[in-house]
Amino acid sequence: MDLGLKGKTVLVTGGGAGLGAGICEVFAQEGANVVVNYIVDEAGVLKFVDSLRERYGGSHMAAYGDVTKAEDMDNMIEKVVNEYGHLDVVVNNAGIWPTTLIENMTDEEWRKVIDVNLTGPFMLSKRACLYYKKAGVRGRIVNIISKSGFMVNTEAHAHYVSAKGGLVLLTKALAREFSPYGIVVNGVVPGMVRTPINEDKLSKPEILKSYEERIPSGRVSTAQEVGYTVAFIASNKADFINGACVDVTGGMLI
Repeated sequence: MDLGLKGKTVLVTGGGAGLGAGICEVFAQEGANVVVNYIVDEAGVLKFVDSLRERYGGSHMAAYGDVTKAEDMDNMIEKVVNEYGHLDVVVNNAGIWPTTLIENMTDEEWRKVIDVNLTGPFMLSKRACLYYKKAGVRGRIVNIISKSGFMVNTEAHAHYVSAKGGLVLLTKALAREFSPYGIVVNGVVPGMVRTPINEDKLSKPEILKSYEERIPSGRVSTAQEVGYTVAFIASNKADFINGACVDVTGGMLI
């Protein structure tokens, strides 16, 4: 199926590794211009961007920006529009997932997790939607949420689940306010995905087995599998899906 993404410009936050890299791969395969946002490992991200060009052709670039800093978000959107002339899709993927019990959690750690996982998507989505509205672009926002936005399976992630739960309703609020301008906002809800952020857990056979037993599909997903759903939701084939959170957990939310 042609998703109609060829020539579209797609900005993926935290796109240089893990789930973000898998999402970038799929958009590059579909012929989109992929902008890979990052804050660390610039050399590795530039190498990844080069690999996208070599394998899939097209025009791709890296863009530094801290999603918790308004000035960085303004500069990044300006850079993308200056480079390509348009921005069509924003994927809010950047996130952190620390493990700390509430009784040991500092106020600073709480704020940092909320800032990266919830305030960051708010700030970038707001700016992207204002750009779409002004430029007359029927743009897309796709928020990467988590099964943790709907349930609390394990302890020591209170800040993360709170942020992801908030992102569910932010997704709906954005859709409600910007739909009249042809802007479509949705969320994608991964379960356990094999990425560097959780490899320390999944590398332990007993922990991997415990997750697999909780996933009706019987396995942990790949980043590209999630990327396929993100690309579809961002495409013109999904025009009538709006304000939704699409479950790609392998059945963990059943």
